Amino acid sequence: MAKSNLVVQRQIALSGRHWRQLGRDYLMMTKPKVVAMLLLTALVGMCLAVPGIPPLKAVVLGLMGIGLQSAAAAAFNHVLDRRIDGRMARTHHRPLARGRVPTLHAVIFASGMMVLGFALLWQLNALTAWLTFASLVGYALVYTVWLKHATPQNIVIGGLAGAAPPLLGWAAVTGEFDPHALLLVMLVFAWTPPHFWALAIHRRDDYAKADVPMLPVTHGIAFTKTMVLLYTLLLTLIGLMPWLTGMSGMLYLAGSLALNLGFVAYALKLKFADEPGHAWATFKYSIWHLLGLFVVLLADHWLQALIA
Repeated sequence: MAKSNLVVQRQIALSGRHWRQLGRDYLMMTKPKVVAMLLLTALVGMCLAVPGIPPLKAVVLGLMGIGLQSAAAAAFNHVLDRRIDGRMARTHHRPLARGRVPTLHAVIFASGMMVLGFALLWQLNALTAWLTFASLVGYALVYTVWLKHATPQNIVIGGLAGAAPPLLGWAAVTGEFDPHALLLVMLVFAWTPPHFWALAIHRRDDYAKADVPMLPVTHGIAFTKTMVLLYTLLLTLIGLMPWLTGMSGMLYLAGSLALNLGFVAYALKLKFADEPGHAWATFKYSIWHLLGLFVVLLADHWLQALIA
């Protein structure tokens, strides 16, 4: 009897570990950290769209819908890149690359999130629903299937899909396509190439092994470092536009200049005084940079509302 109980306990423990691992695998396919960053930029877009507090329904349904569509795009990316992922050290552990999740199951999972996300956004307005769906298609199909393998400028062109969430958040609240929302898109659009190219420099051999024509592979690391620097300078200039147009005030100006000049400092060191690990450090700084930039945007917005 005691031996039988021990067998049952082991089976229960194994089953528990299996379901926990399966849950982690499906969560990994949604790229939760990336989605969380996208949702932050979408939330800031929502808040900046109105003078006061945005409507609760628009915030809840908007974030849920944008989040589900973003997670669906990430899962489709796992499906479409599963063979490349298996050849790269950075991604070989992903569930589809290792065969822990069947491809069909992943497609059904992604499709379900896509449909549910679209339905939630449709309850707000058609503009947000279709713009978010277009972003999903842009990332999951246009970038992953075509651009990623067609040109070393893949992340520049394909970065537009990842830059859309501030506009999506704005549209979720207002139902309109506003020029100020496009300024937020421009910030993320200019930020994406130096952010990703710093990672690509760090993982250059990985991309070469997988035969993906990232800029460090096709044009060399020295050229990529120059492009990182130029794009951080461009980002700094674009970062002035919310203040120049009157969209944001002095708090944003000070915060954005500090963050952007910090990024420029990292890029200058990468170009002229590089050392082992600095490309990775630049990549990590870029993540905190974008988070900080949008937090400063939101803080400045609320400060102006209080003063008014």
